[in-house]
Amino acid sequence: MTYEEALSYIHKVNWLGVKPGLGRTRELLAKLGNPEQELKFVHIAGTNGKGSTAAMTASVLERAGYRVGLYTSPFIHRFNERMQVNGESIGDEELAELTEMIQPLAESMEDAPTEFELITALAMEYFRRHACEIVVLEVGLGGELDSTNVISVPEVAVITSIGLDHTAVLGNTLAEIASAKAGIIKEGGDVVSYGKNPEADAVIEEVCREKKARLRRPEYDSMHSVFRELTGQTFDYRNLQGLHIPLLGLYQLDNAAVALTALDVLREKGWKITDEDICEGLAATRWTGRLELLSEHPAVVVDGSHNPPGIRATAESLHTYFGDRKITFLVGVMADKDVDTILSTLYPLAGEFITVTPDNPGRAMPAAELAERLRGMGDLPVTAAASIGEGCQTALAHVGAEGVICALGSLYMVGDMTREMKKCLAK
Repeated sequence: MTYEEALSYIHKVNWLGVKPGLGRTRELLAKLGNPEQELKFVHIAGTNGKGSTAAMTASVLERAGYRVGLYTSPFIHRFNERMQVNGESIGDEELAELTEMIQPLAESMEDAPTEFELITALAMEYFRRHACEIVVLEVGLGGELDSTNVISVPEVAVITSIGLDHTAVLGNTLAEIASAKAGIIKEGGDVVSYGKNPEADAVIEEVCREKKARLRRPEYDSMHSVFRELTGQTFDYRNLQGLHIPLLGLYQLDNAAVALTALDVLREKGWKITDEDICEGLAATRWTGRLELLSEHPAVVVDGSHNPPGIRATAESLHTYFGDRKITFLVGVMADKDVDTILSTLYPLAGEFITVTPDNPGRAMPAAELAERLRGMGDLPVTAAASIGEGCQTALAHVGAEGVICALGSLYMVGDMTREMKKCLAK
């Protein structure tokens, strides 16, 4: 099986859809010899901030000398990014070999696994083969019924910021969504929760009481921003001074506090992580597609925010970095998102909108329809581009060397925006 054949098999229509239950994942893992039972985990659920928190945690653990697996979704540039060991994505040949190995096992199941279940099982085998000492495991959707939740008690379960997203699957209230996320909490386990949301916090506290799990939250009062620029930010947290992350966004300091709290739990459980490991690991964090700076003149950032709380956090950060400078937004959205809230949040910061259509047939809102929505909101210039490449060219032509562009939308589109924008910037 070639790499291309492996991807085609993984994405084939047979696996599409979301089906509740963990039985299929457990069956497939059993056929593989239960690789997950030989691994230790940091399990991360939440609405926003999962990936950034996972990346910071994994980077620190790697600096501490451990062999660290990282499982995230979706990917930005290549599928292989979804499973990494010490920052290196799975190779094309190994992905093809593992897929060929798992194919007959999946096809022997009476109830076929979904695509995400297939990928999760494949990743567990990959991490076992590479003798990972710990795996930072990001939930795909929800928590309780997510296929990653087949693991036993993790070293620490982490629940990041909770907001309204995927309401058709997880529920229409913050309490319902928090209940789904809290499904990763195991009997007698250790839990780190983002906090800051009383409705969600009450649910998580109750689940921890029921399961006799130990709950901890970050000490946000001890977090102090020291220095912020377009290449990253420096901060103090508790007794740690001058910590630096190469990530933009005010919210990333809160995500860092969550990661640091999870690392505190690991240290207390015997994992050898020094303050120096923390400083160096945070500074070395690599995480693309979240307020990622592509250029300073003009200032071009790409961002994968796609739900109301994420967009609000992005808008707050953009205002902090750029003040009253008007921003040209290159934006594409999925039609099943809260489009009106997304647009109304961005509108006060905007000088112009250029709309594009994400490459996601069936879910993407056409650029022309998105443009009409924006024209109904006010008098700002709006252009519907025929392609993402054309949208990037138009944005750069309109702003000049001192302008600001924010290319924003679904994480599934960030990779396309980044590639096309880099091509245009290189001309």
